[in-house]
Amino acid sequence: SGGPLVQHALVALLEMHHRGRISLEKIVEKTAHNPAILFQIKDRGYIRKGYKADLVLVNLNLPWTVKKDNILYKCGWSPFEGTTFKSRITHTFVNGVLTYENFKFPNRSIPERLTFNRS
Repeated sequence: SGGPLVQHALVALLEMHHRGRISLEKIVEKTAHNPAILFQIKDRGYIRKGYKADLVLVNLNLPWTVKKDNILYKCGWSPFEGTTFKSRITHTFVNGVLTYENFKFPNRSIPERLTFNRS
C-alpha cells in the first residue's frame, strides 16, 4: 500500500529545485502533465481553456517543519516528520473549487470525478 508521502511529495521535489537539481518546469511536467498523459485523464494536467482548473499554489519561500499537528494522513505519521521544507503549499483547487488552504480543508466535496480517454 505504500508509505504516507502524497502530502509531502511536491514540497520534497521543490527542495531539489532549491538545491538546483530540477527546474520548476520539470516538476510541473512530472507531477501534472505526465500523470494526465500516462493515465489518459480527460481535460486535466494542463492550464488550458476547457480543462479543469486543478491548481496548487506554492510559496517557494515559506519554510515550515513537518510536525504531528500538521500531518494530514489518517495514519498520523510521516517519514518526513522533523524535516523543514523551504516551500509550502498554501492552496489547492480541484475543478476550480478551493479544497485546501493552509492545513485546512474548507470544502471536502469534489464537484466532479475524473474521467478518462480510454476506449
